[in-house]
Amino acid sequence: MDFLDAYNLWADAHAFFDTSLIPTMPNPDDPLGAQTAAWNDRLAIGTPNGHLLRRNSLFDALSGGGKLHLLHVTHALEEITRNGVLYPSGGCLVGSIYCAPLAVTEQGFRPHNLGSYVLGREAPAFLTRIGEPDRKPTPLIFELNLPPQAYQGLAGIDYLRLGSIHLAIYSHLEYLLSKAERHQLRETVVSRAKNSTAFLALAAAIAYQGVVVSPAAFLRQLDETIPRLPILGYLYFEALSEYVMLHSNSPRTQQLAELGEFNNWLYKEMLFAVPGMIGKFDLAKFRVPPAKLASVLQQLDPTLDPTEAEVYLADRISHLVAARLFTPGQVPETWRHTRWEFDSLATQLGPLLGHLIHRELRTFGRYPDFYFYFDQFKALQAWNYWNHLDIITPFNGTIPKGEIGINPAYPNLDYRIWRAEADEAGHLHPVEQLDLTVAPRLVDIKYTLMRNSGTVIASPRSPRAEESYVR
Repeated sequence: MDFLDAYNLWADAHAFFDTSLIPTMPNPDDPLGAQTAAWNDRLAIGTPNGHLLRRNSLFDALSGGGKLHLLHVTHALEEITRNGVLYPSGGCLVGSIYCAPLAVTEQGFRPHNLGSYVLGREAPAFLTRIGEPDRKPTPLIFELNLPPQAYQGLAGIDYLRLGSIHLAIYSHLEYLLSKAERHQLRETVVSRAKNSTAFLALAAAIAYQGVVVSPAAFLRQLDETIPRLPILGYLYFEALSEYVMLHSNSPRTQQLAELGEFNNWLYKEMLFAVPGMIGKFDLAKFRVPPAKLASVLQQLDPTLDPTEAEVYLADRISHLVAARLFTPGQVPETWRHTRWEFDSLATQLGPLLGHLIHRELRTFGRYPDFYFYFDQFKALQAWNYWNHLDIITPFNGTIPKGEIGINPAYPNLDYRIWRAEADEAGHLHPVEQLDLTVAPRLVDIKYTLMRNSGTVIASPRSPRAEESYVR
């Protein structure tokens, strides 16, 4: 994979929100072009909170220039200060220091509702799960000085679009595996796809042919397929999060919208209703049983319509399957004639195979020992792309929830860090400036709290650093 190929892949993995004022015109070379354009308009114009897709406090902060203040939540301040280094982590922001925006007020720094949830509910719940309920998460305030050349546009990384990148990186690093291991891995991911044909064909028929099916039947098929295609758990989570944030009419949602914020508490609380999600956030296992979807939504927010939600999810997820998991420009139609071999399947379902490989490698044979380098290689490419555009603070571009990162590899990154304390109103106040260095090296996945299912593991050779309390 040469530089141009990698650059193009990373450009395609970003959503450019600053082009939203340009009238949406279908791409004639894209079979999904008209549908994608229609979805963009439907989300932004046809939903109660769609205006926040184009104008919100996160975007205002990113395009404001000058200083930017961000909240980072840590569980290991003593160890971080002892080592003097803060490492980025993988996940939806690829290789960033995970943060949420802070607003400067006369009463102190007001956290974005995403940050207040992570600090006040999600992080404590995680610490309780690992048997340390008395341990308190620590808020850190980052102050970034943005130079004049910093990118003024709104380019968000969409981790659902990383499938082609995962496949390309594996193709580059696959010789870390033996021939037998490579064969076994290929057979495993092909088998997962082959045994999920019923759902893939259904989603393709809805997306490309406009086939109308029962939303309840679609969701049942989705639920049955998630264990075989874990990436579907991610798609389901993002589509459901998108729905609840865009369609909620609750007083709290309206209040937050006036502040320019989506109501992140909706989907966060939803996670507490899904078994195994608290403190883990393993979206590969995200499944809301179809029979329980209505009760979950009504419990979250009575203003949400479960029947409307089912229709929305069937349409939206089928579109995302076609747009994010099928090779761009390809329209799988004759499923019974599909050659179930890795190389031929990659021509039509390349992104799907990439996502499956990326997930499989975490537990596959000897490869967990190399998995760190796979994600580090991916982070290097992301940092290279971001530095080319002078992107200092990448954000999650699936939907601008408020998830924002710090590019640790940006040359001459100008920042200060404070330990903060919260007052009774939830405002943060800096109490101690910290002498910390942000290092462009991913923390090994095996040493992060979010990936460790048991007790916290530390290593003298690989200092335990930070991973966000979300993905």
